[in-house]
Amino acid sequence: MHLYRSHTCAQLSAANVGESVRVSGWMHRKRDHGGVLFIDLRDHYGITQIVADEDSPALAVLEKLRPESVITIDGDVKARTSDTVNADLPTGEIEVFARAITVQSAAEELPMPVAGEQEYPEDIRLKYRFLDLRRETLHANLMTRTKIVADIRQRMNAAGFNEFSTPILTASSPEGARDFLVPSRLHAGQFYALPQAPQQYKQLLMVAGFDRYFQIAPCFRDEDPRADRLPGEFYQLDLEMSFVTQEEVWDTMEPVMAGVFEAFAEGKPVTPSGQFPRIPYAEAMLKYGSDKPDLRNPLIISDVTSHFEQSGFGLFEKIVGGGGVVRVIPAPNTHEKSRKFFDDMNNWARKEGYAGLGYVTRKGGEFGGPIAKNHGPERMAELYAELGLGENDGLFFAAGKASDAAKLAGAARIEIGEQLELIDEDRFDLAWIIDFPFYEYDEDAKKVDFSHNPFSMPQGELEALENTDPLEINAYQYDLVCNGYEIASGAIRNHKPETMVKAFEIVGLSKSDVEREFGGMYRAFQYGAPPHGGMAAGVDRIVMLLVGAKNLREVTLFPMNQKAEDLLMGAPSRPESAQLRELHLRVVEPPKKDG
Repeated sequence: MHLYRSHTCAQLSAANVGESVRVSGWMHRKRDHGGVLFIDLRDHYGITQIVADEDSPALAVLEKLRPESVITIDGDVKARTSDTVNADLPTGEIEVFARAITVQSAAEELPMPVAGEQEYPEDIRLKYRFLDLRRETLHANLMTRTKIVADIRQRMNAAGFNEFSTPILTASSPEGARDFLVPSRLHAGQFYALPQAPQQYKQLLMVAGFDRYFQIAPCFRDEDPRADRLPGEFYQLDLEMSFVTQEEVWDTMEPVMAGVFEAFAEGKPVTPSGQFPRIPYAEAMLKYGSDKPDLRNPLIISDVTSHFEQSGFGLFEKIVGGGGVVRVIPAPNTHEKSRKFFDDMNNWARKEGYAGLGYVTRKGGEFGGPIAKNHGPERMAELYAELGLGENDGLFFAAGKASDAAKLAGAARIEIGEQLELIDEDRFDLAWIIDFPFYEYDEDAKKVDFSHNPFSMPQGELEALENTDPLEINAYQYDLVCNGYEIASGAIRNHKPETMVKAFEIVGLSKSDVEREFGGMYRAFQYGAPPHGGMAAGVDRIVMLLVGAKNLREVTLFPMNQKAEDLLMGAPSRPESAQLRELHLRVVEPPKKDG
């Protein structure tokens, strides 16, 4: 017999009754029934019930052991009585009577429980992550992750992509976040950077003639953490294709993405491949107030600015006269809601940092609220008719500068949808957001800057860059969104040196700056570069959506905390003085804050 086990803790069934077996695992739970001890023995595969009574030599040893001790049990498989069968366990028809025990590793008193799914402080969970990973839900999430990654690889291979691994130590690149820098021992005062993404390398692979590339790529960004983005590192499905239009990228990747979701959605509806909506950025910002809309929410934002150019409601008339806009979000069938519902929404907006959220109530065709009173019932009826609203529908208003009104309306759309329980939580709605602006105006720097990816091809190419207002140029850029999350971002690349230089000149960089900052790629484009494009999909976010987690830490093996600290391994840490000398570095402490 094997030294540690003849079977895993998920293999034994009624067919094994009468056999002598050996099983190993962790003591998950222990229940003392007065002279009879029941142990749930757990391994990676499942749970088997172990029984020891006064006739078992293992009883005395088991009684002294704490939960999570690792043991090996030699015993006999017995059938459970009909009233003790556990239908929730694959091994629920049997139990193993312990004849002998070997203690492989006795556990100390636990800093956190493993059995059960109770909430526990995050700092303890991360410090003792090896215990946290033994818990059922987290363990299952990580196993689902490995299956999703394997499924992605299979689908990409089937679509004709080849997997390449690009360098981890590279040069700094403006991907929109801070780089992690790595000092060079051999080149004093110089640094490598960990890649924010394999952007330049994958484009160089296309220039090198490889046609279709992908990898499950680690990416490193020194940015603040949030629920849908981890500090430090994350993984993405990175891919690039030569001689393609953006439509061909979408047509190639929709079967991959839809297929992955369908395979792991556990029967929940998924937008089928070939039916992903393609929504221009401007339309998304108008209708949903977001470039990553949750399409499960049926509420649509509308612009009603023209209705308030002349109005008895002076506040809106003043806003519109000053170049502002008025956006509305319907609140269907709210006739039975009290005034408190509408006031609470207004208070919610104020807590979110806005001036407020105006509203109109309607019950049986009768309008209520200050906006309706001042605007007038006839004009309100015209507005409702244009929007297709009914006699029992409420309406919320967001007014101000176009960008501010869109942001408030988008947030209110989500809040109203949640409050009215309009969002179907049991489906996955995927869509492409397309035609992103190539540039935006940076109010702080008082200059034009790239709004998305600087390596994208502007629509209209060089002619547009030379003859069109930069803020009116769109790019061949696109995002894939699902249920309110951006899960992928991509573009057709700018592969022409003169177009690349002009694009960077508009944001204030010269040709020499381009040659210095992006020398490898710029130089490569001098020797024949194919038209190419691709995208990168966030593996962590995809897994988070599919397993129903609310935080990326629930689908990641060893994440950092909100302060970007690895509590398990003790990182970041202070290096030894000898290490600093070897790297030609000196630590400059930040100035102390006045206390």
